[in-house]
Amino acid sequence: MTDRLGEYRRKRDPKRTPEPIPAAHPGETERNRFVIQQHHARSLHWDVRLERDGVLVSFAVPRGLPRDQGRNNLAKHTEDHPLEYLDFAGEIPAGEYGGGRMMIFDRGTYETEKWRDDEIAVVFHGERATGRYIFFQTGGADWMVRRMDPPEPGWESMPEVVPPMLPGESSRLPADDDNWGFEMAWGGRRISAYVSGGRVRLMEADAGDVTSWYPEVRALGPALAPVEAVLDGEILAFDGTRPDPDLLARRKAPKDSGAARRAAERTPVQFLAYDLLWLEGHSTVERIGYAERRELLDGLAISGEHWQTPPYFAGGGAFAVDAARAQGLSAVVAKRLTSPYRPGRHSRLWRTIPVTG
Repeated sequence: MTDRLGEYRRKRDPKRTPEPIPAAHPGETERNRFVIQQHHARSLHWDVRLERDGVLVSFAVPRGLPRDQGRNNLAKHTEDHPLEYLDFAGEIPAGEYGGGRMMIFDRGTYETEKWRDDEIAVVFHGERATGRYIFFQTGGADWMVRRMDPPEPGWESMPEVVPPMLPGESSRLPADDDNWGFEMAWGGRRISAYVSGGRVRLMEADAGDVTSWYPEVRALGPALAPVEAVLDGEILAFDGTRPDPDLLARRKAPKDSGAARRAAERTPVQFLAYDLLWLEGHSTVERIGYAERRELLDGLAISGEHWQTPPYFAGGGAFAVDAARAQGLSAVVAKRLTSPYRPGRHSRLWRTIPVTG
């Protein structure tokens, strides 16, 4: 009898990895279970494993299962895994095959609609993964996976681009202070971050896709995974604790990836996220106000070496002005707490107020 787990065993040393490595050939149990593991290896991916003929038929899916019908995701067919992997989570040591942190993303059962050498159609019944999917071979170990069912009711696909909302100008703080939230006017480069499948795409209104400019911000995608969101914010370079526009000006379009990495080492930047435009299949721009969007944004706990969510002050205009002055900033931005997010300039909803003195 062919040992379905022979390749799995050859790639692993039981003295060095906590992964299950059964000695015997697997039995022929068939309960149609599945597990999806979020695997923070050299590059983040999701391992989809389907119980079949006593083993787990496995695919590495870099962006995870697609959540709507608008895209096919790459899936790499990998070696069969033992059934004990249905419950495995842990840290595979660096230097070992698949080294990195692995956690269980979802598990459950599935129905088989088709199982051929080049095409597999299944219906997942999990807590996160539900519905009908097709895996189809495109060449060798390269497969694609596509969702065949419509997404859940109310689902909206992530927008390709959301043009920024801009503040008007005002010479004084609003009289109805309690109805406004106040942020620092950072004076950075306005950027929208599109986070999906553990990857991030950075878009500037004028320059288009600037993801390659800021390699240090790309790790935001794996840090937020599996959350998918569109964030509004700014890129800044700091001289100590103060934003420095001259330092930021050095971070222009790089010639290649090597130049981008060197620039990131010399002049690292921060992405400050201060608004949330889309979250987990739901647009937030018109349906909820600024204060509610900030509450959802704060719930994402965006905090890392090169990204953070700066605070805002609800009903605290004078305090915000003092804080801006202390940081050497020239202005604050007032945003009506009930304000929707509408691309273009809207002085009744958002206002830039200079800091004097």
